Amino acid sequence: LGFSPGPLLPSTGLHPRFVLLLCFISTAACNTFAFTEEPSDRGGKADGYCSRVLRAQSNRKEGNSEFRLRVEGDPESYQPGSTYRVTVTAASPSYFRGFTLIALKDGAEGDKDEDYAGNFQIIDEEETQFMTNCPPAVTESTPRRRTSIQVFWTAPPSGSGCVFLKASIVQKRIIYFQDEGLLTKKLCERDTTDKPLLDCCACGTAKYRVTFYGNWSEKIHPKDYPRRANHWSAIIGSSHSKNYVLWEYGGFASEGVKQVAELGSPVKMEEEIRQKGDEVLTVIKMKAQWPAWQPLNVRAAPSAEFSVDRTRHLMSFLTMLGPSPDWNVGLSAEDLCTKECGWVQKVVQDLIPWDAGTDSGVSYESPNKPTVPQDKIRPLTSLDHPQSPFYDPEGGAITPVARVMVERIARKGEQCNIVPDNVDDIVADIAQEEKEEDDTPETCIYSNWSPWSACSSATCEKGKRMRQRMLKAQLDLSVPCPHTQDFEPCMGPGCSDEDASTCMMSEWITWSPCSVSCGAGTRSRERYVKQFPDDGSICTLPTEETENCVVNEECSPSSCLVTEWGEWDVCSATCGLGMKRRERMVKMPPADGSICGAEVLEVEKCMMPECHTIPCLLTPWSDWSDCSVTCGKGLRTRQRMLKSPVELGECTEELEQVEKCMLPECPIDCVVSEWSEWSECNKSCGKGHTIRTRIVMLEPQFGGDPCPEGVQRKKCKIRKCNRGQGNSDEKKRRKEQRDKRRSKQGRAEGNSEHPGCRMRPWSSWTECTKICGGGIQERLMTVKQKFKTAQLSSCKDRKEIRACNVHPC
Repeated sequence: LGFSPGPLLPSTGLHPRFVLLLCFISTAACNTFAFTEEPSDRGGKADGYCSRVLRAQSNRKEGNSEFRLRVEGDPESYQPGSTYRVTVTAASPSYFRGFTLIALKDGAEGDKDEDYAGNFQIIDEEETQFMTNCPPAVTESTPRRRTSIQVFWTAPPSGSGCVFLKASIVQKRIIYFQDEGLLTKKLCERDTTDKPLLDCCACGTAKYRVTFYGNWSEKIHPKDYPRRANHWSAIIGSSHSKNYVLWEYGGFASEGVKQVAELGSPVKMEEEIRQKGDEVLTVIKMKAQWPAWQPLNVRAAPSAEFSVDRTRHLMSFLTMLGPSPDWNVGLSAEDLCTKECGWVQKVVQDLIPWDAGTDSGVSYESPNKPTVPQDKIRPLTSLDHPQSPFYDPEGGAITPVARVMVERIARKGEQCNIVPDNVDDIVADIAQEEKEEDDTPETCIYSNWSPWSACSSATCEKGKRMRQRMLKAQLDLSVPCPHTQDFEPCMGPGCSDEDASTCMMSEWITWSPCSVSCGAGTRSRERYVKQFPDDGSICTLPTEETENCVVNEECSPSSCLVTEWGEWDVCSATCGLGMKRRERMVKMPPADGSICGAEVLEVEKCMMPECHTIPCLLTPWSDWSDCSVTCGKGLRTRQRMLKSPVELGECTEELEQVEKCMLPECPIDCVVSEWSEWSECNKSCGKGHTIRTRIVMLEPQFGGDPCPEGVQRKKCKIRKCNRGQGNSDEKKRRKEQRDKRRSKQGRAEGNSEHPGCRMRPWSSWTECTKICGGGIQERLMTVKQKFKTAQLSSCKDRKEIRACNVHPC
């Protein structure tokens, strides 16, 4: 380490300055030794405490893989000002007693305050604290055995460049340093200008097909998976200009986005889109999918077609993950215009859910909890909440819940970029041109064209070649059907301007999963011959590719061992496009007891010989019917009619579609209890009143009927009160009656109000049950003494009730 010679500490065999350095690195290392020595003061900032920690890291143990520093989500870059969870962990059975964590700018020496990037925040003060003599660094609070610690780190402002997060570990008397590898993480500032919304320079228009593949299933996302109600809501979106934003990260959800996110209703969103006028070219709509995941051989993935042009070259859509608080997936402002003034051929993206910021629920079926004030739209992370179905204590990336594929299917008009992207692109454009020029009446049903015949000329002289098709049905005899033969000029092999030996190949099918679930393996992809060479030669282009792949390079305890893939099943279709599947088994589950994350089922498309069935002639879809209810959740339908005669064959196309609809909530009227019994008269003589009450069981909601009155009163009269003092006979008579009652109080029989009983005084009135709007109070009179001759029904406790706080709220 470059220390000057000196005496060794007794019983340790270590130089005292080296032991002191251990104390600089971590308080845990210092507790291993007992000594007192002050560090020498070399003067100057460069010999500060922090720089000593950094210099000590040059003495590291190479190749150590027991310990790891990890940033939440494993990002490759940081967003300036964003906060990340940073963890330091030890792989079982290892542990560590102390640690030091710093964030240093790229190329900095660490001898100045400005060399440090961002700020750490303590999560658990019993576990971590800032170092006393090096405030930018974090260390342990108390030295003890531990397997992990975590802190927050807030990234520095824009323009700070790359940052190194570095950790040192103290285990027993050994200090592990890592300048490169698992204890060091390099993060560079995220380039926010890599996707600017520039003006598009492409010419003409392009037509695309968007296909949505839902991968949200109990097998892939097992935690709290809602088995009965899982679905994707109807998909809504548009192709639009850069002046319109459907949704974006960091923005606030519009009312339309909110209704999609919380209710799965696209009605308001479609209304908002159509109100944008010329800013929108095509409204994109796809039906809902119940349940959320379905094998492709059971139901085709939802798809829709849309167009883009020079001013409206962006595409956005969203769909709700249901049930959920306000979680969705989608694309935001996907630019389909290239820098070369052409149109993007294909876009494939895996999608993770995002939070619309309108509801604070943490699980699929959390009760409604509106977020007030509204939060910004943000992607969900695996550390949002322990109750989240996507929670991962290690902060790993969320497994995608869906995949979207956007494919260009045609270009129209004069194009700036006239060079085709590939052979498929040529075929797509030619097919579109043929479709536009095809004047075949709808009432003429043909087979597909046969392949072209051989050229009539075997030399370079011009000849002809022919193709044919068959007229299967003429639905309207008054409308003539065009020719069934087609001719075009040609020349012998090798004379054509085009290379007659060219194979037309399909696009590559998606890569297969890696052959292993842990470590190094292989994966493959295939394509097929769409058209063989016209000169009869053999296609030499490869139809299969293989490459190496690595899955979970560390082979952690959560990895599982699987068998090789089995043989593909028979194609689900006997002609045309179908699906086939294959499976594999789990040989050994993960050592840590978790669920195996490897794919055990694979489904892909398969192409059988062309189908020669008579197509269905259908009318366009009708408009959607009104919702089946006037409020709340209901259904709506739309229909189309079969135009072709039944005798031509059975048509299996659906003629009616049903989807859910949502209208404003139904009114709920106020519900009150039954009236209570009438209370006793509030006067012992003369005119008084008695009351009865009822309480509100359910408050009115959504415009329901208001609550009726809660208190009623009516007059009562016990007896007439005697007024004045002049009637001595009346006084005498009352006195005799009192004396008579007192003389009979001890006897069981009598005419008193409580024969056979002695009662306690009335209790105090209870507190009113309501602060306004009419409540009730009670008081009690209980039996103090019961005589032996008392009847059971004549001697009992009494209760009085009266109204209170009858003023309106």
